[in-house]
Amino acid sequence: MERVCTDCGRTYPVGGPWRCACGSPFDLRGHPELPAKPTEIDRDTGLWACENFLPVDPHVSLGEGWTPLIAAEDRGVQYKLEHLFPTGSFKDRGAAVVISHALERGVDRVFEDSSGNAGLAIATYAARAGIDAEIFVPADAKPGKLGAIERTGADIRRVEGTREDVTEACIAAVEDGEGYYASHAWEPLFLSGTATFALEVAAQRDWQVPEAMVTPLGHGTLFLGAYQGFERLSRAGWIDEIPRLFGVQASGVAPIAAARGNDCDAARNDLADGIQIAEPVRRDGILEAIDATDGDAVAVTAEETERAHDRLSGVGLAVEPTSATAVAGLQRLREWDVIDDSDEVVVPLTGRNGTRIR
Repeated sequence: MERVCTDCGRTYPVGGPWRCACGSPFDLRGHPELPAKPTEIDRDTGLWACENFLPVDPHVSLGEGWTPLIAAEDRGVQYKLEHLFPTGSFKDRGAAVVISHALERGVDRVFEDSSGNAGLAIATYAARAGIDAEIFVPADAKPGKLGAIERTGADIRRVEGTREDVTEACIAAVEDGEGYYASHAWEPLFLSGTATFALEVAAQRDWQVPEAMVTPLGHGTLFLGAYQGFERLSRAGWIDEIPRLFGVQASGVAPIAAARGNDCDAARNDLADGIQIAEPVRRDGILEAIDATDGDAVAVTAEETERAHDRLSGVGLAVEPTSATAVAGLQRLREWDVIDDSDEVVVPLTGRNGTRIR
């Protein structure tokens, strides 16, 4: 297996640099071929339940994976309860794989830039693995999430300025040789972990995928991971088709929806602050996945998000407001007749109430 640049096509070994010399992110090439579709799956093995699906061995785990897939109140809609992961978000999928890879490389210190779900996931799995972690966070990050990160034993480095300034500070430390960049945005093995979402959805639906999947969209780590997972399952003949993929962004900070020509001029949606990513690292890959699946991206307002969040709370689903954007986005897509009322749809509820997706 090797890393291949998403822009210039240059290749590197898996244990090589964290980005291409041209500045672009990597994808992975050369995944092992999947065997015949399994008749039984040992779900006790979590993310590693199917042979050859993940490119690293399970060196660290907290029992993540196989989150419930339940019927929603709307006909044909299912919620996948990703907020029930150990740290409260789907980011555990990527963190388990990335930290397992760090152990294979003999890494003793990892870095991540995020004050939200990704930071907590990396810090938690690093603690489980006995690896030091340092999480770079905005200086004004919310105390509750910082406290959860600190309780793992990770170091926190507060950075003044914008979210982009936080990333640049983290990158500077990585390039000074201080540690391994366990980035949810840059590390392609993180996408290998989130690709298990597609495997679970397909298996839980007896290998019949839904017509559509609607997910919150910031850096696109779940969106792209799911796309890669469904693609691999399709190539192996485990499923007959790939769902149409729809991303839902926060109004005011919605670069993918804007690139698709969809109206994003509403006021900034700060309820969904976890997906306010102005410059997604894998922007081109997200747009390619949308085109390949005949999907789309939309932006929803704070008012739409609040209504959807209240609706979820009213049926016993205690998720963060960012998770509710997907429910709001599905309603918008149905109003536009982009998704038919008769279509079967899976919506991941990505984070627990009080956590964030960034």
